Amino acid sequence: MVRRSGRRPGNQDTKQSILEAARQVFAERGFDKASIRAIAGDAGVDPALVHHYFGTKEKLFLASMNSPVDPSELLPAALSGPREEAGLRLVRLVLGIWDSPAGAAAVALMRSAMSNEWTARLLREFVVTQVLRRAVAELGIDEKEAPLRSALMATQIAGLAVVRYILKVEPVASADAEQLVAAVGPSVQRYLTDDLPGVF
Repeated sequence: MVRRSGRRPGNQDTKQSILEAARQVFAERGFDKASIRAIAGDAGVDPALVHHYFGTKEKLFLASMNSPVDPSELLPAALSGPREEAGLRLVRLVLGIWDSPAGAAAVALMRSAMSNEWTARLLREFVVTQVLRRAVAELGIDEKEAPLRSALMATQIAGLAVVRYILKVEPVASADAEQLVAAVGPSVQRYLTDDLPGVF
């Protein structure tokens, strides 16, 4: 990316430039290694302006993803309650989002990720850092087991999303959400907390 010289005052074009720079930096470096200073430098603005528009790196990341929801606001409530029912609550949360008006943005993002490497990188960073990492932290899963358990959980939830909302395979596409919660939730629960013979 060509770096712009000088620092520009804030306006709508500047905000868009920040978002474009953020997408580039997050895709290239990942969420953890990206910094507000680096994004501001690529956008040609002062880091304070990035904070003014977006507040935190997490909020900037969500904005750059056009995310319809903030996992930090939804996951704690969804994961509070009996640990042995966490899988059910997670699947219910995901279906609730995807079945809502906000779901259209999520579908568009997933479709784009299937054909665009940059979008795929951003979506992967979003899922890993904003969803999976938060989920295993809330559940207190052992740090050594967390990466594989969370990735296995993602196979179930992402697979359900693709089959229901993108491929629209029946009868899953038109099934009642609670039926799917009952069917898929136990598999998610198993990956999260149960013994996995031969693995853990």
